[in-house]
Amino acid sequence: MTMIMLKNLLFSPLRGFIHKDFHQILDKMNLRDKLSFLVVHIIDKHNLWHRVPVFLGLVYLALRRHLNQEYNLINVGRTPSGVRSNPGDFPYRTADGKYNDPFNEGAGSEFSFFGRNMMPVDQHDKLKNPDPMVVATKLLARRKFIDTGKQFNMIAASWIQFMIHDWIDHLEDTQQIEELRAPEEVASQCPLKSFKFYKSKETPTGFYEIKTGHLSRRTPWWDGSAIYGSNVEILKKVRTFKDGKLKLSENGLLEQDENGKIISGDVRNTWAGLVTLQALFVQEHNLVCDVLKKEYPELEDEELYRHARLVTSAVIAKVHTIDWTIELLKTDTLFAAMRANWYGLLGKKFKDTFGHVGGAILGGLVGLKKPENHGVPYSLTEEFVSVYRMHQLLPDKLQLRNIDATPGPNKSVPLTNEIPMGDLIGGKGEENLSRIGFTKQMVSMGHQACGALELWNYPIWMRDLIAQDVDGTDRPAHVDLAALEIYRDRERSVARYNEFRRRMLQIPITKWEDLTDDMEVIKTLNEVYGDDVEQLDLLVGMSAEKKIKGFAISETAFFIFLLMASRRLEADRFFTSNYNEETYTKKGLEWVNTTESLKDVLDRHYPEMTDKWMNSNSAFSVWDSSPQPHNPIPLYFRVPKH
Repeated sequence: MTMIMLKNLLFSPLRGFIHKDFHQILDKMNLRDKLSFLVVHIIDKHNLWHRVPVFLGLVYLALRRHLNQEYNLINVGRTPSGVRSNPGDFPYRTADGKYNDPFNEGAGSEFSFFGRNMMPVDQHDKLKNPDPMVVATKLLARRKFIDTGKQFNMIAASWIQFMIHDWIDHLEDTQQIEELRAPEEVASQCPLKSFKFYKSKETPTGFYEIKTGHLSRRTPWWDGSAIYGSNVEILKKVRTFKDGKLKLSENGLLEQDENGKIISGDVRNTWAGLVTLQALFVQEHNLVCDVLKKEYPELEDEELYRHARLVTSAVIAKVHTIDWTIELLKTDTLFAAMRANWYGLLGKKFKDTFGHVGGAILGGLVGLKKPENHGVPYSLTEEFVSVYRMHQLLPDKLQLRNIDATPGPNKSVPLTNEIPMGDLIGGKGEENLSRIGFTKQMVSMGHQACGALELWNYPIWMRDLIAQDVDGTDRPAHVDLAALEIYRDRERSVARYNEFRRRMLQIPITKWEDLTDDMEVIKTLNEVYGDDVEQLDLLVGMSAEKKIKGFAISETAFFIFLLMASRRLEADRFFTSNYNEETYTKKGLEWVNTTESLKDVLDRHYPEMTDKWMNSNSAFSVWDSSPQPHNPIPLYFRVPKH
């Protein structure tokens, strides 16, 4: 009691510096968290963290991540008590994601619950307020394609869909059909005047706090389920059952079944770019099998498959962490932060020489002695799904390049023709990809910038889209995906923009001018939402938000990334306690440790490709861009340029 009085006495004079919306949560914090929050909040007030020297920026991110780990991880559903599995019985990734967490066999498995980063905000009385088709038409629909310059290319856009197909897919309730109709004021601008869709399936949790939740049909572990599937049935379809390998056609693309459908771990809502990456990592898996068989001739088919899956999944996770994300958030601070997630502050050379030393901060999350879930069973969250709504990345047409021509300056390649994106999705996309071929598709995507995550940049062709069932069969009813995404966040009780920020301990806005200084945006926000900033939808707010220099995403989205990207590594025993030679084999672990980028993967399978056509540092930035110049200043002491 005395301690509480002393804390209150200490913090009473400081309450005036703290936004009133945070007084209540501050009262619940222990002394350490109060001090951390005070530092984070003052830096937020002055918008400083990305402007200070890199090392100080890392301190801020560590403090913020700690606070979000304490206050923004919420379990949905019951946790089994008294049930423990032995990790030694499952020294491999299971088909359905079970038995990764010894204390909770179902954590991260197929049909497990999406978690939460904040308590649900019930919006069932506001599902159509304001109307999703009005929001989509007036604030999201593309007027003219805005790209990301040289920063991010179409491989990067395809990559994130490749990851989504590894992690998340809500179950739908096929007994409940909803319909959205375009109001008269926007009907003439909507490709669909109305459309029908299944509601998200709500499932009782058996838990008093959050009574219903949503189940995911994909395993949320970073386990490569986009190529292996999320259950035994799909895994059987993709395996050859010879030397551990997966099925692959002779031209390096995915095999097709007797009905002409691709054979892969996840075949729903695909397009040519995603299928190309699925094929690349089937090639990677099969090459790992060849190398392991040569090194360890005694290994049988099942053992080769299990080891190769571990290795390939880890390569995917590493490429995403220290290559893709670094291009997405192109600043020295995030370059340092993402490498620290994998290698620790001591860096790669130290870790390669001495192994994992000094806990998560010094040695990195990968190779920790035991997994860390911060007291909440692992899952990906509804809020995570919401901030990964990135369909603005997609252009209207894919620009095909002439790979037979001599590359020009910066290894640029002349354009041959453009294909509408509608011809590259689903079954039609797979047919066209067969004609284009792996190399031409990859080089073309490498040389084309993707779209920017901005207002008025949502593809019009996605407002009249053919959705698919789980088996890749086209559904008869088309959907307006822009309007549907607005509806989905509301339906799944995800907080709207301002409340979302508040609950992530970010300072909320009080007027539209806090969000943007674009007068046309402010005028349109007023038309759609009036002057009520609390009604602003999350997707719209993140698109309107002023971005940090170098960031392709909003800061609001980034703080969910910061929390969940760390969690995907540290909660998984195959990146922590089982990240060792015994589980991966010595050769397998060496394979992961020597892979640093997507370029390394491409070089293994297409050694001429990057040498001939890639001028950039990363395969995720536009290939004819100039490489980053060498910076002699040590990374942690650099000061961001503005």
